[in-house]
Amino acid sequence: MTVEVSVRIAAPPGLVYSLVADLSRMHEWSPETTGVQWLDGATGPVLGARFRGSNRNGRRAWSTTCTIVALDPPREIAWRGSAYGLRVSRWSYRVEPAGDGGTILTESADDERTSLLRAAAPAATGVSDRAEHNRRTMAETLGRIKAAAESGR
Repeated sequence: MTVEVSVRIAAPPGLVYSLVADLSRMHEWSPETTGVQWLDGATGPVLGARFRGSNRNGRRAWSTTCTIVALDPPREIAWRGSAYGLRVSRWSYRVEPAGDGGTILTESADDERTSLLRAAAPAATGVSDRAEHNRRTMAETLGRIKAAAESGR
């Protein structure tokens, strides 16, 4: 299952990319992410760098270990998340020029969970329909990034 949401932003692609590639700010954009902690001495996104993504939905909190799997500044950043050594998801942001100096930003998430993880996830995360939940939270995330980019924050 892949969920993809796009937004048009009245800001240059380089600025938009700088916002989404600064994963330490992800808690500002995502209603579910509470923090990112770089692992193994990494201080930012490079191919193969790992980080722990912390998340919360109501009273439920969880984390995933993520690895940067695509990095093409200023066009794309992507990472794959895992839990208990098993793949969970692949998240990406694609930045495209809109032709008028603006940007089309697309966030996508690929669900890579095994059937066992898919069955256990609602108890851990409080989310029974992951596709619909992601669609909703991605729209909110992109709205926050749009507001920051258009205000120059």
